[in-house]
Amino acid sequence: MPNVLKRWVESDARKVTRLGHTADKVMAYEDEYAKLSDEDLQAKTPEFKERYKKGESLDDLLPEAFAVAREGAKRVLGLFPFRVQIMGGIVLHNGDIAEMKTGEGKTLTATMPVYLNALTGDGVHVVTVNEYLSERDATEMGELYNWLGLSVGINGSEKSAEEKREAYNADITYSTNGEIGFDYLRDNMVVYKEDQVQRGLNFAIIDEVDSILIDESRTPLIISGGSAGNTNLYERADRFAKTLREKSDYKVDLESKTVSLTDEGNRKAEEYFGLDNLYDTENTALTHHLDQALRANYIMFNNKDYVVQDGEVQIVDSFTGRIMEGRRFSDGLHQALEAKEHVDIQEETKTMANITYQNLFRMYNKLSGMTGTAKTEQEEFREIYNMEVISIPTNRPVIRKDEPDLLYPSLKSKFNAVINEIVKLHKKGQPMLIGTVAVETSEYLSHQLDQLGIPHNVLNAKNHAREAEIIMNAGQKGAVTIATNMAGRGTDIKLGPGVKEVGGLAVIGTERHESRRIDNQLRGRSGRQGDPGFSQFYLSLEDDLMLRFGSDRVKAILQRMNVEDDDAVIKSRLITRQVESAQKRVEGNNYDSRKNVLQYDDVMREQREVIYKQRQLVINEPDDLKWVIMPMIQRTVNRIVDMHTNGDQKKWELDSIVDFARSAMVNDDAISEDDLKGKSAEEIKSYLMDQAETVYKDKQKQLYDPSQMLEFEKVVVLRCVDSHWTDHIDTLDQLRQSIQLRGYGQLNPLIEYQSNAFTMFEEMISDIEYDATRLFMKSEIRQNMER
Repeated sequence: MPNVLKRWVESDARKVTRLGHTADKVMAYEDEYAKLSDEDLQAKTPEFKERYKKGESLDDLLPEAFAVAREGAKRVLGLFPFRVQIMGGIVLHNGDIAEMKTGEGKTLTATMPVYLNALTGDGVHVVTVNEYLSERDATEMGELYNWLGLSVGINGSEKSAEEKREAYNADITYSTNGEIGFDYLRDNMVVYKEDQVQRGLNFAIIDEVDSILIDESRTPLIISGGSAGNTNLYERADRFAKTLREKSDYKVDLESKTVSLTDEGNRKAEEYFGLDNLYDTENTALTHHLDQALRANYIMFNNKDYVVQDGEVQIVDSFTGRIMEGRRFSDGLHQALEAKEHVDIQEETKTMANITYQNLFRMYNKLSGMTGTAKTEQEEFREIYNMEVISIPTNRPVIRKDEPDLLYPSLKSKFNAVINEIVKLHKKGQPMLIGTVAVETSEYLSHQLDQLGIPHNVLNAKNHAREAEIIMNAGQKGAVTIATNMAGRGTDIKLGPGVKEVGGLAVIGTERHESRRIDNQLRGRSGRQGDPGFSQFYLSLEDDLMLRFGSDRVKAILQRMNVEDDDAVIKSRLITRQVESAQKRVEGNNYDSRKNVLQYDDVMREQREVIYKQRQLVINEPDDLKWVIMPMIQRTVNRIVDMHTNGDQKKWELDSIVDFARSAMVNDDAISEDDLKGKSAEEIKSYLMDQAETVYKDKQKQLYDPSQMLEFEKVVVLRCVDSHWTDHIDTLDQLRQSIQLRGYGQLNPLIEYQSNAFTMFEEMISDIEYDATRLFMKSEIRQNMER
């Protein structure tokens, strides 16, 4: 064993031992607390809160608080956390990731650190992958928290602002990751403090943490507004794309999932659109639409990357198999798919606010998570989120048997073998969970089983509303369940009567996913809490993963073994290792992609924090905003005067300074060039600021009510900030898309982006200050200002 790996193993073992010692301290209170009456146990909550206020830390309170939550769970829920669950809870409290196998009771594990951290009164967020799980867990675990004297809120997309505010103000708030992100962005777009719903981001426990912080983090959260788009251009680009032939007109790179026109394809495009040169700068918009039409038609597949439902193109989450409600592909790709599928093309939108999940969750004071599969991504969790992944031992040994992969020459022979295995296992009544990568595959298998008369359930992006019910019954004798990915389902498969005797739950994978974690999640559905079971993956040389990464090497292995028969099969650990090597390459590519998104968003993050912090100061100001408005006017005056007073005084552009003052500060008759002649630059600045001070006092007199003056100032400042900030975000979005071309000029696109973004931010601040000056100074006050 290499030394580095050995150190890690020893380090992990030491961590687990240390967790065990703390868990023993918790369990030492077991008998004492069991003897307490309900009232005495409930009285512990106010006692802990008081001790915390007097200076005891949460770490000091941990053994007793965990023991109270544990005893409370026994009385209220009829569930008593095991020692390994206490250990998992300690990991969560420490701000790390508890990797706990499926069926080990992660929901119950979280109750202990949630209870402990809620004692501070600063709020605890329990983050789930969908609203069904938020509702379910909040309802079930909420009984315990309420019994212990804590309030519980559920935040959902259908809630009103008032209901959301109430949910966030509770001691414990259950929500989805998307809703927390959108609420954060919306809170930083409002004008009035009372319209905000969130309070500070204190502590979050993320369920299925790998799904949320890894898989979903490639797509930023975006709030958009309408902008004029050219629907006709999407349709024309789509019609042209459909006339092309692969190889001669375009080529697809499977490994990088890119598509590009050949020279012949370029010629056809120029002929089709009547152009001399497709790549002339005047045709930038057209080439962009063509690129997206090619992607839509030749890389994106219906029932795999997206589905068409009720006349709409809806994204399928490639990791969970669920429809991503309310999310659209950006940069015109969604419109290109709508053109491809001949559904109504929705207008392009302008980005008004955005944030990546990485930067959203890194704003929490403390962040932790739990999942069954995170070890393969521990480097990313450590580097991006500063969280360690700690594997918690299972309560009972895992006795599931994981068979080596079976490799077939073709898709047809592979699926024939899968069907034969299903028929064989169904005859003896063994329940099966059949994992597919795409919706299309699940529907193909379903059709085959229908023809054989084998009853079954299908769980995919098209019917995820029934998912919990389907999963709950998947362990009954004779049950056959076909599922598109198993990430974040949140419901255990418990074995029905007589199932252990026929071998437990059989997991059949019809293809390896591009991430090892998703394969492990599928496997982990079998063998919970020491149950029997087995897993088997079926592969073919025509699978996506093999075509992209593994086929040549694996074909060479097949040839060496003289396998030519279409029904031939290889069962070998060597094949499994080759596949896992391919998966590691894909995982590496995906990590690079997420890191790239984050590096660009880090530039935006710094600017976002400046703008949002200033907005908060303005929104929360109780008296007046003179301290904001007058420095804005001062800086604007300084810039304008400096700009027009360069060099020889005889060449100063006093007329331009007067034009500025008349258009942005005072009435036309209040200033003339004569007023400025003979003055130094500093004297001109001072003179203009005296004028500004006079105008400010006039406004105060007109708005004799200080609250009206404050309202007026807030509206002016926030309107200017928001207008320019949304334009700035959209411009940065476009810059990020175009900046990659600078790589061809031996320039680092990220460095170029950082430099340009900084310059653009400085310009935006100047524009905000100029507009705020003009809007405040030149606006006419009308009484009875209404909100």
